[in-house]
Amino acid sequence: MRGGAGRDGLHCIIGAMKDARVRKIMKVRGADAHEEEDSLANEGRLNITVNGIKVVSMFCTPTMLRELAVGFVMSEGIAEGVCMDRMTLMHGEEESTVEMHAEGEVDLEGGTVTSGCVGGMSFGGKKVLSAHEDGLKVEVSALRASMKRFLHKDGLYTETGCAHRAALLDGDDVISYAEDIGRHNAVDKVIGGAILEGEKFTGKVLFASGRLSSEIVSKCAAWGIPIVASRAAPTERAVKIAQDAGVTLVGFMRGERFNIYCHPQRIKL
Repeated sequence: MRGGAGRDGLHCIIGAMKDARVRKIMKVRGADAHEEEDSLANEGRLNITVNGIKVVSMFCTPTMLRELAVGFVMSEGIAEGVCMDRMTLMHGEEESTVEMHAEGEVDLEGGTVTSGCVGGMSFGGKKVLSAHEDGLKVEVSALRASMKRFLHKDGLYTETGCAHRAALLDGDDVISYAEDIGRHNAVDKVIGGAILEGEKFTGKVLFASGRLSSEIVSKCAAWGIPIVASRAAPTERAVKIAQDAGVTLVGFMRGERFNIYCHPQRIKL
């Protein structure tokens, strides 16, 4: 399994760890009210430390925590490289901790609170790579088909209606797939999963289910991902970042329609 998905496509099972809990609720439909069991997305606190320094504490879906920690720390430029064999994950009932070791100093300058339904931190220190020279081209039919499989994959969203999704694809192969209560977390998990597998980001497409904020596009641009596509819209600042970094930004992918906000040459219409 790679980051919650295998190389055999988007139809594989996410994994054994439960990311939802069942509770009894009262359902009201018109004049009818009855009690039944419902699945709710699980939520826990994750603490990330690098070289003994507490970097961040965030709420997230308590799965793929190593991937989330690696993706967050390296995408934000907090550490240039992480010693993968010196990473420790400690699970708790409501709180978990990932301890990481990295060469060099830990950079915590410029931390800001990110936008979104689940608050987080963004440091913005990672040097942005250029995707201008990436020659990836994707048939529009293939892009639509991949987005359809991505959005219809069974998982935490299907079970609870309370999760964002992200996936990194190389053609039809799924390099990494993740779900989380936070949009940023899902993207960090996917990026971290690819890093742990030693994957490169050239020639890849990243799919997201939520809006493309400047923070999310910055994460993708930081690794030179050439195409980023979502069923939702980007912000104006996100488009500017993608334009400068050479990233093809696609939004509002719903059915047969979508918008290309910059660098349309990679989509073969």
